[in-house]
Amino acid sequence: QVQLVESGGGFVQAGGSLRLSCAASRSIIGTMGWYRQAPGKQRELVAIFPNGATAIYADSVKGRFTISRDNAKSTVYLQMNNVSPEDTAVYICAAAEGGKWSWGQGIQVTVSS
Repeated sequence: QVQLVESGGGFVQAGGSLRLSCAASRSIIGTMGWYRQAPGKQRELVAIFPNGATAIYADSVKGRFTISRDNAKSTVYLQMNNVSPEDTAVYICAAAEGGKWSWGQGIQVTVSS
């Protein structure tokens, strides 16, 4: 099982930017990405980046968030621009290989209006 460690969360004002990082304990051949869960809501996809393929984004973040990955560092990033209070959630790093998903502990992102 791969270990995933998120960093970069915190407080940000609406309209601001934040960059999340997720480092894996080993190289990931498959997909890496981000999900989020807001209080009282189900976990939802934010963006995923299949290795060697095009990134996929939730409609709610298209044009504002950018996912990238550095395979040499086994790290995936989420650049969050023009954030809004609706982006407030625990952001959870994910990795999938052979149909098996691994999850990070999650990191809080709070956007103030």
